[in-house]
Amino acid sequence: MKLEIYGQAYNLSVEENEDYLKELAAYVDAKMYAVADAAHTVDTVKVAVLAALNIADELFMARSREQRLQGPLRERVEKCVSLVERAIEQSN
Repeated sequence: MKLEIYGQAYNLSVEENEDYLKELAAYVDAKMYAVADAAHTVDTVKVAVLAALNIADELFMARSREQRLQGPLRERVEKCVSLVERAIEQSN
């Protein structure tokens, strides 16, 4: 499979989900062009590093949101399990 990211062609062998890889490549490509435009640079290495930092920031922010949601959700699930266990015990 041939992909193009920031004007560079990459040949990759893909066993499954070619569309997903195309989507990832398009995302990275768009990030690199956005960073290049914002930073006013054409240095490919700098653009790649800045794009990687931008994507890493998105990942860390998403992880942080997920962790904030998991705490209260876990508590609710544990309370529900406890209620169900009590109800089962009382019905026996």
